[in-house]
Amino acid sequence: MAASASQWHSYLGAIVSHKRQWLEHFQQAENILLTLLEGIHAREPRFLTDYARNLEAFEFTLCASEDAVTMEVPLRINGDALQVLACWPGDTPAGHRPGLGTCCLEVPSPGTDLEDWTSAVGVMERGGGAGCLVPGKVLQHLKDLLVSAIVCCQRRFLFQPGDLSAENLQEDAMELSLLIRGSWKTVRFDIVPVVRRWQEPLWLKGRQSDRGFPEGSLRKATEEAHFVPASPHCWRSSTHLPILKLLQAVDTLKGRRLDSLLDQLRSQDWGEEGGKGGLIFNHLKMVLLWSTELFPSPEDWQDLEGSVYRLLVILLRCLATRHLPHFLHPEENLFQGEPRDLASLYCKVESFAKDPRHFLHFHFGLPVRTDSWQADPSTRALLQIPAKDGSYCDTAYFDILLSQFQVYRIQDSARCLAMSQLLSKIQREIPQQT
Repeated sequence: MAASASQWHSYLGAIVSHKRQWLEHFQQAENILLTLLEGIHAREPRFLTDYARNLEAFEFTLCASEDAVTMEVPLRINGDALQVLACWPGDTPAGHRPGLGTCCLEVPSPGTDLEDWTSAVGVMERGGGAGCLVPGKVLQHLKDLLVSAIVCCQRRFLFQPGDLSAENLQEDAMELSLLIRGSWKTVRFDIVPVVRRWQEPLWLKGRQSDRGFPEGSLRKATEEAHFVPASPHCWRSSTHLPILKLLQAVDTLKGRRLDSLLDQLRSQDWGEEGGKGGLIFNHLKMVLLWSTELFPSPEDWQDLEGSVYRLLVILLRCLATRHLPHFLHPEENLFQGEPRDLASLYCKVESFAKDPRHFLHFHFGLPVRTDSWQADPSTRALLQIPAKDGSYCDTAYFDILLSQFQVYRIQDSARCLAMSQLLSKIQREIPQQT
């Protein structure tokens, strides 16, 4: 047991050591970006330079891959005065109508400060007697300001040759991508304008408020609605910043960046293969948040191996059922959309869970063994139980799964009783799967 614990801590310690170096490189690249944002703000005060960048730096140190860092640039307007419309005004071309999860932001009546500004800078369109804030035009306005700031900084020799690449700005995308060099590491920043609007904090259906999280953290993270461009004519809701706030709250509780360890495996062994999408960093974020709610007791996170296995059983369950719900919007399945070989991913994650010693060594870029060990049929049957009403997605169910991997023993009598009762229910209702 002591040797096993040492192996886990040695692996995580090596990752954390590299994270410190990566954070230094990130901060060098971030300084260049902040200089550009200051130039944008000087020309257009409504685009704010947000100095609270600790969340983006926090995300960067968690992520071991080459994923882009999203930087949402707030647009200082009275978002509460905007009307959120479910569809585009009737006289807009049919191809510009929003799809699922998109909306339009209607600008207040003429004569207001916001209406005057949107008209003056050309980021509003009128149709059907209403004026709407157009994301494509807001993005183009921000892009023009960014290009101007880059040129100005180059003329003043604020950058070294090769510090910045803006080639991706020519692409027709809903973000402004910059490649910025921080020492030897290049960081990709995806810059997007965001409109913030106050909202009632999300009521998470059927779930206890702040269960497993610091008190008040869920309310604080969801008290604003954020809208970012989804298409040239439609906005979409963004949960990027609320999710980062929740992750930071989790980090203060546990003090271990467990997703760092899993993301290293994800980037090397569970990533894209054969042209099909693998696990992405956003998937691991959701797994960590669900694990925090499903295992709210501090005792659940006292040892590193047991902590990782709590994430693993949730990830395995999601892969087995092909359903990973978004933490703030559980009706959204994050495994839908881009095609993924979930069966192959399941085998890889299961292989790690069955025998992690083949994976727990410090490696960056070196291949490791990924063939699957034969799983216990009863464990796989438990993982694949249908979840029509969500009755099995609770702490007792995942305690049963953890006991199958024999990584810890439950001491709490109430949890032992709940686990026993649920197991009896499963054996009665679905005997052929157990």
